[in-house]
Amino acid sequence: MWRRTYLILLLIRVYFALAPSYLHPDENFQGPEVFAGRILEYPSQLPWEFTSSHPIRSVFPLWPIYEVPMSLLKWFYTEIGSGNPPPQLVYYALRAGMFLLSFVLEDWAIYELVPSPRHRRATVVLVASSYVTWTYQTHTFSNSLETLLVAWGLVLIRRIVENKQRSSYFSYAVFSFIAVVGVFNRITFPAFLLFPGLQLLPHFQRKPASLAAIVGFGLLFSSIAIYIDTTFYRPSASFLSIFRDPIITPLNNILYNTDTSNLALHGLHPHHQHFVANLIQLLGPAYIVMILSLFSWPIVPRWMRNVRALSAVSATVLLSIFPHQEPRFLLPCVPLLLSCVRMHKSRIFLAAWIIFNAVMGFLMGVYHQGGIVPAQLAMRSIISANTAAQGIKTTPDAKVFWWKTYSPPHWLLGESPVENPNNNTLSTLDLMGIPGLEMIQHLDSAVPSCPSSSPIYLVAPTSATFLDPYTTTTTTASNTNSNRESRTVNLQLYRLWSYRKHLNLDDLDFDEDGVLGTLKRVLGRRGLGVWSVRRSCK
Repeated sequence: MWRRTYLILLLIRVYFALAPSYLHPDENFQGPEVFAGRILEYPSQLPWEFTSSHPIRSVFPLWPIYEVPMSLLKWFYTEIGSGNPPPQLVYYALRAGMFLLSFVLEDWAIYELVPSPRHRRATVVLVASSYVTWTYQTHTFSNSLETLLVAWGLVLIRRIVENKQRSSYFSYAVFSFIAVVGVFNRITFPAFLLFPGLQLLPHFQRKPASLAAIVGFGLLFSSIAIYIDTTFYRPSASFLSIFRDPIITPLNNILYNTDTSNLALHGLHPHHQHFVANLIQLLGPAYIVMILSLFSWPIVPRWMRNVRALSAVSATVLLSIFPHQEPRFLLPCVPLLLSCVRMHKSRIFLAAWIIFNAVMGFLMGVYHQGGIVPAQLAMRSIISANTAAQGIKTTPDAKVFWWKTYSPPHWLLGESPVENPNNNTLSTLDLMGIPGLEMIQHLDSAVPSCPSSSPIYLVAPTSATFLDPYTTTTTTASNTNSNRESRTVNLQLYRLWSYRKHLNLDDLDFDEDGVLGTLKRVLGRRGLGVWSVRRSCK
């Protein structure tokens, strides 16, 4: 039964790994966007973390995750004489890679961390049934990689501690490598291993050479990481200048994040946010069971009496010190805490667990900003078809405005005109969530005057009622919309393309529309549309 259940959950994980939901801009802009521009020469826009005078993101942990698969795909397509691989192939190849890492390394680590053979299979199934495993862990997040590194860091600590008879320099080397990659990947990594790592102190006392080996390997791997980062950010730097003035990205990251004014730019949260909101969002009914166990006998619940719980709880406490708190910061806690929970035979718990993960799985794995990736992949085809429909033989350069969506990944547009002369230049302009009137002003200033054809396009959620007066399919909205007086009369929107599986949760306006009105609008009119913006020429 366990094997059959696990195989079904594995198929579910594959489905969500290949679903084009978009959980956070970082999953593209802090990984694929960086390397797609350098390796495949796709259009790309590096985020500030990589362009600052003191960059805070290391490329050392990203190299095997993104650069290697992209380079292999480019090599293969070059060998067969087809130029660069299409962006959709690269996108799904990276997702497939994250799925394989989750399937192999995460499940294997959890299997090793649970000491009881009787509970191992149930624990692996429980972790595999979490929507976090289906969605976050199969997306290209640094947090997803951190989850694997934390789990295997705990595995290596356990192996080193239990190996009392002889020294294993291979384990020391692997542990040092994991520690260095973890720190250069995310500075939050040490918080998860700080207290579990105290188990190593008696081992170091018995075998001082083991501490020297771990430190030595750590210095070696750290030097390699610093060298790679410095040459990435300063390609012309000489070997000596790298060691005179190295770029140490974790140090830059720490200095940046210890300044509250910097964190305020990303949003400040109460210090209890992780415990009262984020963990329940990630764990659902399992977290409620854990909390309820704190109010029953024994005083220290069984689920807290192991290193996995110590790692998760202590890290959550340490991360709560910082006022910027997002659920994805706690991704490593999910498999660790679920491995501490015994599968309840209660039908109520099982039903709640299944419903919670099914709802969150489809919400986060399919619908959450789910139209952005398909729209960007199809953008060149949409514009070419629209140009041909207007009788224009040559596709002109175009500007695409994105409104009320996450930032669209530029690299998904594929080859630029330099690489492929048949492609036109597409300028992507992210308007984020600016007020509708400001958005219209941007469009009005970009659309050429009559009778010129307009190479201007708008991508926006179909739930945005502000657009109704401007769409050519609307017959009555212009008479009822509150913004009719400020409408730019000679601008019209022609819908060219739409994608239904898209929800914009940032567009929930309960104060303006009420609860039922907001849900009816956001859910009933869900989707993402692409419009051609033209002037109404008389």
